[in-house]
Amino acid sequence: MERLKTVQFQGKAGVIDCALDWPEAGQPITGWALILHPHPLHGGARNNKVVTTMSRAATSQGLVAVRPDFRGVGLSAGEFDHGQGETWDMLELVQQFQNQFAEISSGHFMLGAFSFGTSVAAQLVSLLASSGQRTPQALVLAGCAVERFRFVEDLQVPEYTYLVHGQEDEVVPLSESIDFAIAHNLAVSVIPAAGHFFHGKLILLRDLVSAQWQLGMMRQSA
Repeated sequence: MERLKTVQFQGKAGVIDCALDWPEAGQPITGWALILHPHPLHGGARNNKVVTTMSRAATSQGLVAVRPDFRGVGLSAGEFDHGQGETWDMLELVQQFQNQFAEISSGHFMLGAFSFGTSVAAQLVSLLASSGQRTPQALVLAGCAVERFRFVEDLQVPEYTYLVHGQEDEVVPLSESIDFAIAHNLAVSVIPAAGHFFHGKLILLRDLVSAQWQLGMMRQSA
């Protein structure tokens, strides 16, 4: 298969432009990971350092990482829709990726997100589950801000959701992740002295996320 660097899908507002990150040449492809970026109106895009760090964690496990730009970012069509349109767009993306990249999507499926993207990711899982579609084997939420943009009333948060948060997050206080974890019976990994963008802590973040992808793979194999 030709190793494309970008690919476009069709969302509810038009084109969804995505970057594709492939495992190293010769490394077996084990599946794919969808990784979602922070708030579009505050500079959030698919090249965000936290997003690309999560992508490296994915490719290290043989996963093809898909990094879309949300509505109105880069070449993606439409305008910011407070998480709602973005979530429906990602539902379209998942379905189209599975159709167009059937061989890859028949393997493992992971989902990761940062900040604003965590709200889209959590609601995407709920929509997939409620419609009887395949859900990811691991959901990683960094700088969890799910409740800030939630529109799905009955949020279905899987037990395999992993939260990681900076102790000194200046944008989304740690307390928000703690409250979300309490509400959904989850654990939170706190990185000491880390801010919202995990400056100086990206290698640690990469290793934590990589471990979750590994666990997700083991979960399906068990």
